Amino acid sequence: MTWLLVALGAAVGAPTRFLVDSALTARFGSRQPWGTLAVNLSGSAVFGLLAGIDLANGVPAAWLSLVGVGFCGSLTTASTFAWETVALAEDGYPARAAGNLVLSVVLGLGLAAAGLAIGLST
Repeated sequence: MTWLLVALGAAVGAPTRFLVDSALTARFGSRQPWGTLAVNLSGSAVFGLLAGIDLANGVPAAWLSLVGVGFCGSLTTASTFAWETVALAEDGYPARAAGNLVLSVVLGLGLAAAGLAIGLST
């Protein structure tokens, strides 16, 4: 049953990632990977919130599988983040690559921590 919940969450997370990335690329262009940044940051916040709620009150394992592993796991993407960052550097944009790296890591950790704090306070 757990695998089905993970699959259901992933069936929502992966298309969400595609749609967010497509919308942000259409709006802002492809010079900076805003779509990947947006999904990774939002996934970090949601997962932090879920973890905080779980630590404070407990969350059914089904929700952790559905939302945490399935949705957040397929929404976020470390491989695309890494590839896009390296591609920026290789294409002659080292400052953009460094900015993408710093924004992703620092804001991702910050949003996960903020989500955790909010979840713990519930």
